[in-house]
Amino acid sequence: MEEYGVTAQEAYDVFNKHVESAWKDVNQEFLKPTEMPTEVLNRSLNLARVMDVLYREGDGYTYVGKAAKGGITSLLIEPIAL
Repeated sequence: MEEYGVTAQEAYDVFNKHVESAWKDVNQEFLKPTEMPTEVLNRSLNLARVMDVLYREGDGYTYVGKAAKGGITSLLIEPIAL
């Protein structure tokens, strides 16, 4: 921020654009045929998804907020019956 003279919000916006671009790359590469088994690719993709959910709005791992608690509750404690 000091190097480029931008505000914290402007820095966050740039990082969010990079994250969005990275997700597009991951999704595009995931659709291409590869020798890697799908199970391995799915584990990597799921780890990336968890990290995105936990850290999208700050450090959701260390400082668990209402959004993380609500997501975990709705997923594990009160699941939707299929």
